[in-house]
Formats: sequence, C-alpha cells, structure tokens
Amino acid sequence: MARIATIGVYGFTAGFFLDKLADGGVELLLDLRQRRGVRGPEYCWANSARLQHALAAAGVGYRHVKELAPTTELRRLQYREDDRQGVGKRNRIALAPAYVERYTHEILDPFDLGALVAELPSSSVTALFCVERDPEACHRSLVAQRLRVEHGLPVTDILPG
Repeated sequence: MARIATIGVYGFTAGFFLDKLADGGVELLLDLRQRRGVRGPEYCWANSARLQHALAAAGVGYRHVKELAPTTELRRLQYREDDRQGVGKRNRIALAPAYVERYTHEILDPFDLGALVAELPSSSVTALFCVERDPEACHRSLVAQRLRVEHGLPVTDILPG
C-alpha cells in the first residue's frame, strides 16, 4: 500500500532535508507549489532545478503536480489573512477558513486523486512537498487529509524539529 508523508522547506537545510526523506523511506516527491522557488539564500536549495538535481542524486523521484498548487489569487487571500493576524508566511500556524473552503472547492474537489493514487509507488513513501514548515499552515495538509480519508492512505508529517 502506498504511504504518504508531508514536508516543507522552512526549517531545513538541503542536507537535513535529504536525510529526513531517506529516514522516512521517501522515494517520490510531489511538488505542490505553483512557483517552484523560495526567496533568500538560506533556501535556494529548494528552487526547482537545484532540488531536482539533489533529489536525483539521492535516488528520489520528482514530479511537479501544478494542478494541486493554489492559484495566485488563493495565495493572496491567505496573505491578506496573515497580514490581518500579523503573522508572516514563515511563522503561520493555520490556514484561513476562507482559503481552505476555496482551495477545496476550486482545486481539490475537481482533481482526480484516484488517478494520482493509482500512479504512486506501492512499496514506498511519497512525500507531498511545499514551503511551509507546519503542515497545518499549508495546502499540502488538505491534500494529505483527503488522501487519508478517501483513499485510506497512512500519512505522516516530516518536520525539521
């Protein structure tokens, strides 16, 4: 049976990130970002080309699933809520209810998760990847929850701490 993990960028170095993937038995990483880059030198390792190169060297497959990425409009909705609450993207701990509702309705509901599940390796772990440290602060948690509830896949969160 396929197994799912979630992992973000924040809080990791490149080496620690790869070590945690290996420790978790991850053989495929699904990149759920719309724009596959991270600002700042601390996280430049997570920019798409560098990340794909490092994953390939570590024997981890990579697939960009842009259809599960939030739109620019949805990201802006979340940023407005972050501003209202006085939190930054890097220290957000939860998603705005309006964001969750719209992401679910506009992105997750129309996506054929059954087809995705059918393509996942059955003998290893697939990681859902985005930027935020905490899964509850990221849309990847919504995808993971749907995979758990509707497809019976076990889900673990890989955290830097």
